[in-house]
Amino acid sequence: MARPAREESDGTTGPGTGAAVAGTVLEILPRALYRVAVGNGREVVAHAPGGFGRNFVRLLVGDHVTVALSPRDARRGRIVE
Repeated sequence: MARPAREESDGTTGPGTGAAVAGTVLEILPRALYRVAVGNGREVVAHAPGGFGRNFVRLLVGDHVTVALSPRDARRGRIVE
């Protein structure tokens, strides 16, 4: 039985992914995690993708970022921009 073809995606949109929201970095946490303030006074814990470290991209407190929220837990996310 053949597998269906997978659609090419950058991982930020599509079925099974959460919404992308704008936010501001509030705190830098251990293990490459960041506390980010998003709309309505909510805070999420987000991680940066591996490319950030390889390309010497550093996030600082106050930086504006875009966070893709996890579809399973709205308090977790991944920084996409």
